[in-house]
Amino acid sequence: MDLSTLRSVINKRWSSAALLGLLTATTLAGPVPALADDRAEPPSEPPRVQLVLDVSGSMRATDIDGRSRISVAQQAFGEVVDALPDETQLGIRVLGATYQGKNKQQGCLDTQQIVPVGPVDRTQAKAAVATLRPTGFTPVGLALREAAKDLGAGTTARRIVLITDGEDTCAPPDPCQVARELAAKGTTLVVDTLGLAPDEKVRRQLLCIAAATGGTYTAAQSAEDLTDRLKQLVDRARDTYATTPAKVDGTNACPGAPLLSPGVYTDRESFSEHRWYRVPVRPGQELRASVSIALDRPVNPDHGVLLRATTADGRELVRGVDAGSGRTDVVSTGLRWSAGDDVERPEASDPTPEASASSAVTTVCLVVSNMFSPRADTAADPGMPVELTIDVVAASSAPDGPDLGRGWVLLLLLTLAGLLTGLVTGLLTRWWVATWRN
Repeated sequence: MDLSTLRSVINKRWSSAALLGLLTATTLAGPVPALADDRAEPPSEPPRVQLVLDVSGSMRATDIDGRSRISVAQQAFGEVVDALPDETQLGIRVLGATYQGKNKQQGCLDTQQIVPVGPVDRTQAKAAVATLRPTGFTPVGLALREAAKDLGAGTTARRIVLITDGEDTCAPPDPCQVARELAAKGTTLVVDTLGLAPDEKVRRQLLCIAAATGGTYTAAQSAEDLTDRLKQLVDRARDTYATTPAKVDGTNACPGAPLLSPGVYTDRESFSEHRWYRVPVRPGQELRASVSIALDRPVNPDHGVLLRATTADGRELVRGVDAGSGRTDVVSTGLRWSAGDDVERPEASDPTPEASASSAVTTVCLVVSNMFSPRADTAADPGMPVELTIDVVAASSAPDGPDLGRGWVLLLLLTLAGLLTGLVTGLLTRWWVATWRN
C-alpha cells in the first residue's frame, strides 16, 4: 500500500469514527432546544438628542492634552456625528457664542440653535461646530430651557447632552432649578452633563442638573474621555420606548408592594437599598424582567445590582446576573422565570370559577438590590434613577430533552454511557491498527 492510499484509508476511518461519536453524543443529549424569538419591536419615534455646547470665553483655556477646550470639544463633536445612527434626530444649541461685549444683561441672552433637531446632515453639523470661537458669557439655565423647547413633546424620552467648562454666570434662571422645573413637567427629559474643568463649583452644579432629570454627570479629563463619553450618551438615546415609563414607588417588603403589569417603570433607589414590586404570572406564562440603575454620581468601584424573583413567603425562584456591557454609566441585570408546578399555591376555599382562576395566579415578588457605596463627597438624595422593564409572555415552547433521571439512576446511565463509549473507541482503534499494519 503506497503512502497516498494509506492516508486516504486513515482519513476515511477517522471520519467514520468522528461521525459515530457525534451521533452517540447527540443521542445522549437529546434534541437541541429551539431559541425563543426575543427581537423587540423598534420604538415608534426616532431618538431625539440635543447637544448643548458652551462657547463662552473660558473655553479658550489650553488645559486638555495641551489643547484648547473648544478644539477638543469640536473634535469630539465631529467624531460623534460621523458615528451617529441614521435614524437619530440631532440638534445642536450653543451658548455664549456670539456676543463679544461686556453688557451682562445682553450677554446672558446669548444662546442659539445652530442645527435644528432632525435627521442628521453630517456635513452641515460638523461645519457649524467647526466655525465656533469662544466669545461671551455662560447662560446655562437659559440654554437648557430653550433646548427643551427645541426637542418638543412626544411619547419617547428626549435627551440633552450639556458640555461646559464653567458655572452659570447669568443666574437667574438657576440651571439646577430649571432642571427641576423640566423634570416636574413630566416631559421625560433627561439631561446628561459633561464637565471640562476640574472645578468643585462646576461639578456640584452639573451633578445637580443631572440628578434632577435622571441623567448622569462625567468629568472629561482628556480628549479621548470626552469623545468616548459623548458617543456613549448619544448612543444611549436609542434606548427609548414607544411609551413613556410610568412612575412607581417600590416598598421595603413584598407585602403591599405595587402590583405591576407589563410595561416600563421608573423609580429611585438609595445606596444599599432593596425595593420590592409584585407581578402576577399565570400557568403557561413566562416572566421577563430587567432593571438598570444609572450611576448619576460618583460611587466607589465595588458596586453592582441584583434582581431576584421570589415567592410571597420569601423562597427564591431565580436571580439575575450583572449584564456587563462595557458601559460605566449604567449597570443592568435581567431574569426569566416560567410559572409551573414548582410554586405551591394556596387552595381556594371558594369553589367558584372566579376563585379557581384567582388561585391559579402566582404573585411573583421582584426585589431590586444595589451594593453601591458613595464616595465621601457624594450626595445620597435623591436616590439613583432605576428603570424596570416587565413583560409576561407565553412560556417558551422549546422541546424538552430526555429525562435522564436523578441520583443513582443518573449515575448508572452515565456509567453505561462511559462503558459504551470506551468499548466503541477500543474496537475502532483495534480495527484501525490491524488495517494499518496490513
